[in-house]
Amino acid sequence: MTQQLAQQVLRTDVSGMPLEWVDYQTAVRLYHFGHVAYTCGTPLYRVHGGMNAASGQRSVVEVNSIIATSGDQSALRRSREVYSPPLNNPALFKRDGHTCLYCGQHFLSRDLSRDHVRPLSAKGADTWANVVTACKRCNNHKANRTPEQAGMQLLAIPFVPTHAEYVYLRGRRILADQMEFLLAHFPRSSPLQARLRAQMS
Repeated sequence: MTQQLAQQVLRTDVSGMPLEWVDYQTAVRLYHFGHVAYTCGTPLYRVHGGMNAASGQRSVVEVNSIIATSGDQSALRRSREVYSPPLNNPALFKRDGHTCLYCGQHFLSRDLSRDHVRPLSAKGADTWANVVTACKRCNNHKANRTPEQAGMQLLAIPFVPTHAEYVYLRGRRILADQMEFLLAHFPRSSPLQARLRAQMS
């Protein structure tokens, strides 16, 4: 049961735009206060509450893997505007599939680093569009140079994740129905879309 309760719930707004991941306690509170407009996905767990003194009935909340909540249209606004999510290494490494974009090998997070395609010393920015995942060996070899100056080929062009893609990047143990829901909100041209669908097939 503990492992089951650790499963994150995907929260969306009423239009179906992904907002964030919430734990089961937050999900139960949203149900309790009537903020859940509708649910989809699979039932995750059933949480039992206290006894109602008047009716003698015990309260039960059934939580699904995806819950749509009222009152928050921020994700919809972000999807229509220029949006750049916070840059952090765990999300960056996941964006690039834990693959060094210079040698093409797959690594654990502890063996990866953030490389600035255009170095900071050459007025490169610390932004999604200028950073890639690199193994420490390749990053050290590239040093304070551009890939061209270092004679290294960049295997993919860095990109800025959309809000829905960033929600995916922040997820842990994403269920199949949650993944399908998120993929439906990725741009068709998204490198993540192609890679994840290939993994699922």
